[in-house]
Amino acid sequence: MEEIILKARNLKFSYEGSGHMALNDFSLDIPRGAKVAFLGSNGSGKSTFFLCCNGIYRPESGTLYYNGKPMDYSRKGLLDLRKKVGIVFQDPDNQLFSASVYQEISFGILNLGVSKEAAKEAVERIMEEMDIASYREKPTHALSGGQKKLVSIADVLVMEPEIVIMDEPSSSLDPKHVRLVNQAVENMSAKGITVMMATHDVDYAFAWADEAVVIHEGRVLRQGPPQEIFADPALLHTANLTRPAVMEMYDILCRKGILNPDAPAPKKLEELLSRLTVL
Repeated sequence: MEEIILKARNLKFSYEGSGHMALNDFSLDIPRGAKVAFLGSNGSGKSTFFLCCNGIYRPESGTLYYNGKPMDYSRKGLLDLRKKVGIVFQDPDNQLFSASVYQEISFGILNLGVSKEAAKEAVERIMEEMDIASYREKPTHALSGGQKKLVSIADVLVMEPEIVIMDEPSSSLDPKHVRLVNQAVENMSAKGITVMMATHDVDYAFAWADEAVVIHEGRVLRQGPPQEIFADPALLHTANLTRPAVMEMYDILCRKGILNPDAPAPKKLEELLSRLTVL
């Protein structure tokens, strides 16, 4: 049986003056170590839920459980939570504020009470891992958008979290930095970190995720394997989602008798092409 690291039950949350519920009877389970893609239109509730997970927002009703225990909203409880549940914001400028890259990455871990020597070792290690050591002394405001994104990820990883939440991590990045961010995500998963990611890239979500969560108007419409989620036309229509290109191509090739429809559907374009090359 899967161990559940994060559980939401019947969450409700509204923004003052909005006139509607940003989260409305929102419930789900997140397995430990899973790669979970959150899908839905802008305003569906993805970012609101993420901010609840880190204690930035507190639901008006319902309960969030972390490691089986209801979240503790005391000052100590929130400090402990934010050690283990980190958020990488869509816009790095909402996250970065220190004078230099080194200071930025070291700020959080030093605030945890870690010694300067241990913090320095952790910061140096994560900068090397993220391949950003070469601009350690650069002001954060002078970095490119892609560099800022990598630093914002290092900000979180240096704290050795159990969960990393990423809100549209590849938004507005050039192809080089998309690859670097995706590699950082793969490294997190290899370490056993639970990764929760909001994305509009259905092709990436289909290829990457263990589970997909479809959110619409503050509710979880469905949670399950991406293959099942994207095989449900009515669900995709309701949530305004499209099918991944590899699924569309696979279906066409099966209808033409080129591929066997009884074989498992490929998750990546490379896998589909490899099947074609052996025919």
